[in-house]
Amino acid sequence: MEELMKALFTNTYEAEFVSTEIEKPTPKKGEVLVKIHASGVNPIDNKIRLGHSPYASPVLPAILGTDLAGVIEAIGEGVTDFKVGDEVYGLAGGVLGVQGTLAEYTAVDADLLAIKPTNLTMKEAAGIPLVLLTAWEGLIDRAKVKKGDKVLVHAGAGGVGHIVVQLAKIFGADVYATVSPQKASIAKSFGATTIDYTTESVEDYVNKYTEGKGFDIVYDTVGGQSLDDSFKAIRHYGQIASCYAFGTHNLATSSLRSASLHGVFVLHPAISGEGRKHHSNILTQATKLFEEGKLKPLIDDRKFTLDNAIEAHKAVSDGSAIGRIVVDIV
Repeated sequence: MEELMKALFTNTYEAEFVSTEIEKPTPKKGEVLVKIHASGVNPIDNKIRLGHSPYASPVLPAILGTDLAGVIEAIGEGVTDFKVGDEVYGLAGGVLGVQGTLAEYTAVDADLLAIKPTNLTMKEAAGIPLVLLTAWEGLIDRAKVKKGDKVLVHAGAGGVGHIVVQLAKIFGADVYATVSPQKASIAKSFGATTIDYTTESVEDYVNKYTEGKGFDIVYDTVGGQSLDDSFKAIRHYGQIASCYAFGTHNLATSSLRSASLHGVFVLHPAISGEGRKHHSNILTQATKLFEEGKLKPLIDDRKFTLDNAIEAHKAVSDGSAIGRIVVDIV
């Protein structure tokens, strides 16, 4: 008799989730079966549910959810990096044809997973993958942060931002973060010098902190005006990374400074299959940093389950979250 699992389906955009019992998946070649303990919720998840992200949206009906933490229950052919019983985490699906994580189980490409940090709970670990990978790709892979760099992070208390701040500090950079006054203490706690973007102009803080030269690296996590501000805040030959460069912008300001702009689209490996193992490698390095206490997660303390997961989706977009939003599955 086939084993069933509970999963939340999105049948039409903007609708409530529909709880459904479906057949538990079987891992194919290169995959592992994960019993999901927690599912991280990102703003992109809610955008996909609302139909606002055509470049990532699955064909409906679909199971959404990008991040997970859980335990491996079965191993597919050819998988040698993991064994049954391993606790893992990763940016594992919820885009295009890949099953998401708002379910009790998923069969996922082993190249998207890494061993979970032993000192983190499942809830904490599930809140990490997408933001960690986004931060790492922009700051380390692309901008190549190094000791002594002056790094400006837009929205340094946000999901991606608070990880960028910590990674930049680990690499020995001098870190500055634009924040709202009510979230300044969060960015400060991670070692950033805070800038109140509601009262300080770009010119003000560039003069104050870089003697008018501009920052070596700017990481924009907001897009729009924040990306335009990044063009003004970068030094000559500096590096700008943005995970939100989806608007229309005039590049003249940054071009006249010979600055490089790096777009970060962290879902590409999950969607295309290209570069998946690199995600596993990044998360493996991050596990070590978490276990050494150099990286710390910031998790919203509200309790969400499959029964009220729609509220978790709303919480990532209504400005109420202090830290990462996670749905407990187990």
